[in-house]
Amino acid sequence: MTKVQVFEWNPFAENTYIVYDDSGDCAIFDPGCYEWKEQEALRLFIKAQGLRPVRLLNTHCHLDHIFGNAFVSHTWDLPLGIHREELPVLEQFPEVCRRYGIPNVQNSPRPGYFLEPGTVLEFGNTRLEMLFTPGHSPGSISFYCREAAFVISGDVLFHESIGRTDLPGGDHETLLQSIQSQLFVLPPETLVYPGHGPTTTIRHEMENNPFF
Repeated sequence: MTKVQVFEWNPFAENTYIVYDDSGDCAIFDPGCYEWKEQEALRLFIKAQGLRPVRLLNTHCHLDHIFGNAFVSHTWDLPLGIHREELPVLEQFPEVCRRYGIPNVQNSPRPGYFLEPGTVLEFGNTRLEMLFTPGHSPGSISFYCREAAFVISGDVLFHESIGRTDLPGGDHETLLQSIQSQLFVLPPETLVYPGHGPTTTIRHEMENNPFF
């Protein structure tokens, strides 16, 4: 059975996810662990559960979602997977940190590979379908697990809200179209694990999200 563990980290209250199953393999999504104690919490959870990290993935590359990329990549020798359109955002990470006055940040490794729409990631007994959901950022992607009925949406869809579109590469209409064409077509009972805030469902957002 595929399970999802969430950690809320860093000053931006970002959600980091670990997806794992009975095989012990796991994927780490958007590691936002900024402080040493957050990095240690991630390491200890993985050790306590007897997990083997096999994937490092970013839904997008805004600073709060990639603070821990270097830690995860170096600790478990994992290449980074992102969408190709997100590379310019990743490359701006050091400059954005300077603008925010955030010190002592390890720069993220460059991607080891790019994820394309329609890609299916398999590890252990888990299958994740990559969905291309731009609008919050140019290369935002989501990950759908059909068997366990959940989607990791990054900053695309939140509980009764959507991602901001006033950052470079954002576009409001593109974001709305992404949600409607890629997420609202999923089964209504699908759990939505967003980049910030509480878990929701596709049904709840279709019926209650004020942006639709």
